[in-house]
Amino acid sequence: QVQLVESGGGLVQTGASLRLSCAASGRTWGRNAMAWFRQTPGKEREFVAAISWNGGSTNYADSVKGRFTISRDNAKNTVYLQMNSPKPEDTAVYYCASTQGGPGAYSRTYNYWGQGTQVTVSS
Repeated sequence: QVQLVESGGGLVQTGASLRLSCAASGRTWGRNAMAWFRQTPGKEREFVAAISWNGGSTNYADSVKGRFTISRDNAKNTVYLQMNSPKPEDTAVYYCASTQGGPGAYSRTYNYWGQGTQVTVSS
């Protein structure tokens, strides 16, 4: 079992920065790939970014490439999403997810999910 708790969401203006954190616990967490997804009302959950268990491989959605950075600190059991130059269209509930597979973009491959944290970007 892996437990995930997101934090760091809130209201941010366009052009500012925000960092989301995902605190993880569980026996196998350190060997799992991690990802961030997001969802807005009435839409399917959307892939944002993923990182391999050792941080050696990352994967980004085209819509956030060059603006967002995913990283992890296994010593602190935490995964981060640094959001630079956010746009109003980045407004969503952001979810942290974990998988024993690779850092892919398909939500169905992730076994564990956090409760989500709301990010609202104002123009």
